[in-house]
Amino acid sequence: MPNFAKLHQSFKRFYLPLVLLLIALLAMTFNNVKPAPSQEAISVVQTQNVAEITALVANRARIEYVLIAQPLADFPRYVFKYKDEQQIHAVKVPINTHIGIEREILLKNGIPYAMAKDDFLAAHASILSTGKSPLEAVENYLIKNLFSILTLGIMLFLCFAVKNGMPGMGAKAGITKPADIKGSMDDLIGMADIKQEVAHLEDMIRNRSLYRAHNIDKPFNVMLSGPAGTGKTRLVGYLAKRLDVALIQASGSGLESGLVGGGSNALQRIYKKACKQGNCIIFLDEAQGLFMPRGRSDKKWEDDTANTLLGLLDGIQSGEGAGVIWVVASNFDDASTEMDEAMLRRFSVKINFRLPNQTERRDILQVLLSRKADDCIDRNDLDLDHVARVTANLSPALLETVVDCASRIAIQQSCVITTDVLVRAFERATIGLTDRATSAEKNRQRERVAIHELGHFLMQIDPLLRQGLPLDVIKARSDLLKISTESVSKLNALGYVLQSADDAPLKTLEDMEQDVIQLYGGVAAEQLFYGERGISVGSMNDIEKATRLLNLMVSRLSMYSRSKLDYAQLRPEGSHSDEMLKQVEAKADELYSAALAAMQPHRETIDALKDVLMERYVLSKEEVFVLLAECLPARCDDTPSLAEAQPA
Repeated sequence: MPNFAKLHQSFKRFYLPLVLLLIALLAMTFNNVKPAPSQEAISVVQTQNVAEITALVANRARIEYVLIAQPLADFPRYVFKYKDEQQIHAVKVPINTHIGIEREILLKNGIPYAMAKDDFLAAHASILSTGKSPLEAVENYLIKNLFSILTLGIMLFLCFAVKNGMPGMGAKAGITKPADIKGSMDDLIGMADIKQEVAHLEDMIRNRSLYRAHNIDKPFNVMLSGPAGTGKTRLVGYLAKRLDVALIQASGSGLESGLVGGGSNALQRIYKKACKQGNCIIFLDEAQGLFMPRGRSDKKWEDDTANTLLGLLDGIQSGEGAGVIWVVASNFDDASTEMDEAMLRRFSVKINFRLPNQTERRDILQVLLSRKADDCIDRNDLDLDHVARVTANLSPALLETVVDCASRIAIQQSCVITTDVLVRAFERATIGLTDRATSAEKNRQRERVAIHELGHFLMQIDPLLRQGLPLDVIKARSDLLKISTESVSKLNALGYVLQSADDAPLKTLEDMEQDVIQLYGGVAAEQLFYGERGISVGSMNDIEKATRLLNLMVSRLSMYSRSKLDYAQLRPEGSHSDEMLKQVEAKADELYSAALAAMQPHRETIDALKDVLMERYVLSKEEVFVLLAECLPARCDDTPSLAEAQPA
């Protein structure tokens, strides 16, 4: 049942003044509306056609009388009647026109006329009537004064919004009861370390008396941080359900109403609502903006919301908010982003979420697929271990998107979900839709793209080929999924190499150098086939990535210096010393030269693979290695090693 007392208070506070204003405007309007005309024996035909007055000259013999009503008004009326008609004509003209008509038509042509007397006008009241209903008069009044009414209404609206928090301004914080929260902590697959932290937090909240014995009686403010889609929001709901307390949820970005003090007022309202609930959780989602260091702007009011939150996080000594638990979620933490130290000190509990590992991804996929009907999945052709390897660094939310995308593909193509469908769904969810028709119109460009992408792939497996490893071993170690010459609008590219990634790899200097060589593989292949002046702008993205990686190696990790320093901290942001730039350029030249030297022996291989790739548009990992077995020379022992390929 609704709380009628609260509704009544809200009505009086927000809407009653506006209703009173509307009533006043309507009253003013009706005061200016004239009563409806009385019924007359002779009908009056009203018009604004001046030609009817001009026609009086030609119809002089038919005229019974000509009168002028209200000659000094803004719109005088020329009233006349013909002898052979039962109608009275009333022509409404502007005052400026009236002066000319009276002089040029009536006086100049000697047409007799007189001023209409009050008794005549009373007998024929409709002569001066506008011919409009009271409702139309109200409409005209409102249109005429629309700007003034809107201005007054907006001013009243903003005044009430700033003072009392008008609905629709600032954060919308609804109250969710524990019984209305679906799911439980068991729905979070894996994440054993995070669940343990939450269990510890639950114990702290349930056994406050025990912690008071250890002189720990601070408010339990909780900060959740980590990548998007890892389950922070869901976990807060599950925690509220386990503690059997209400959950008040609001968005940190939604606190601001665009008005000075709007976010501060919104927080105060949320806190008062929580205090009335007694024991409850206030959850501020996407609140990273509140953690930014304060005092960096000349506009001091920009820190009002953060300052208010600081005070509320300290708790109220009177005990009013003793049962309130603040939980704030952010996609960043103090290790990756500079945050306000005073704000961080308010949080006695910090829980950092992470992306699931391969085992957890497999379990999440298993659970998501188990919710589908058995006839939607071919479980005999479902290698979840492979899909889990492919989907490295994906959050649980993105894994759910991949499974949903697989269902859509299966429905559109009238098939069941298999490993191949899941991999295609991963490709669509991460890369986007591919279009073969666009690239089919550009055969010359597609040939260049095929050479470019094959260059990337061959630089990936080149170190393994130089070791003389069998192709089946290289295939097992390769991260390749497919090579495509289909266009991708999301990447603005006419082709791509899709490969799996490692979970948080701990790379060495040698690994990072090989990554740069692989990035240079595309442009090196273009130079091999088209010459130094034939390199296209399609290499721009690869060069950007290589530049970032080289800057990291030289400037941040100091990999080529005995002084292990982060030089980025020792210079103004964005600037580089001449020596540092020369070192990055020298290393880039060295690694690009190595890529060119390593690419030379693979020209015939690229030629053979290119023709098949052009014909089929896409080559899977299986197809690529079948073709490699046919075209690669029996041994690669004679090819120079990476160290030999690099210039001295």
